[in-house]
Amino acid sequence: MRRFEKISFLQFQKDIDDDKEAYEKYSLPKRMTKESAGYDFVSVCDFTLKPNESKKIPTGIKAEMNEGEVLLLLVRSSMGFRYNVRMCNQVGVIDRDYYNNLENEGHIWIKLQNEGEETYIVKKGDRIAQGIFVSYLTVDQEEDMNKTRTSGLGSTNEEG
Repeated sequence: MRRFEKISFLQFQKDIDDDKEAYEKYSLPKRMTKESAGYDFVSVCDFTLKPNESKKIPTGIKAEMNEGEVLLLLVRSSMGFRYNVRMCNQVGVIDRDYYNNLENEGHIWIKLQNEGEETYIVKKGDRIAQGIFVSYLTVDQEEDMNKTRTSGLGSTNEEG
């Protein structure tokens, strides 16, 4: 099954806000046209990015996907072209086993940096990134992979 979900309200309280109404009102990522590849992520809060400033932005979203798929997160084209705002890691890679991990439920965060000369202002509900589901291949001679993810961001660097 491939789908987006909201994180639980408990995780929302921990990461974003204690506002139940705000939790109920934000929307799941969606495509804006029939031929769009990207699902637009919207901001769950107001924020500003001053020139040369970067911020880690919560999305309130987690993604479930099928075996052999990955979710790629990219900045929206207009943000880069018009305002010189970029994702700090350029492309976010959300692995299938990030979903519902024990550390943060698979809550997806986006880190943006303003490389422009003017303050970039985002209002709650503005589109800030896009996610594209992609199938991937693995090598034929790979050893059996038995390791499973036990935590969130960066956990694949941990020895297990």
